[in-house]
Amino acid sequence: MILDVDPTSAIPAFEQVRSQLADMILTGALPPGFRLAPIRQLAADLALAPGTVARVYRELEADGLVHSRVRHGTVVADIPSQRHTDPQAALAGTARTYAAAAARLNVTVEDALAAVREQWEALTSDGEVQGGRQS
Repeated sequence: MILDVDPTSAIPAFEQVRSQLADMILTGALPPGFRLAPIRQLAADLALAPGTVARVYRELEADGLVHSRVRHGTVVADIPSQRHTDPQAALAGTARTYAAAAARLNVTVEDALAAVREQWEALTSDGEVQGGRQS
């Protein structure tokens, strides 16, 4: 599970983490039953206050995306299929995360797009992606 928090963003760190986790759950990247990192561990990994991560988990639980139990941790809930995000919305969330990472690296949009194209070509040549549209 890869989360990216941009401390310079106008979007609060709490919302960055919450939206990334929600996107991963709704797109199936985090399957039902997947155990999320303990609050203190995730807070340390992301250099956030434990209260921030606890709030993220509480809100995800209020949205029905995770279940938290004392001594059992926080696990991804079994989401009904009608709640899963459509592919375009999932792609937009992933693209937003990638764009933020590229911006922090101070690369141009052209360089970021070139990196995506290079990786796409590597995936298609290895047979990992089939039937994808290229423009």
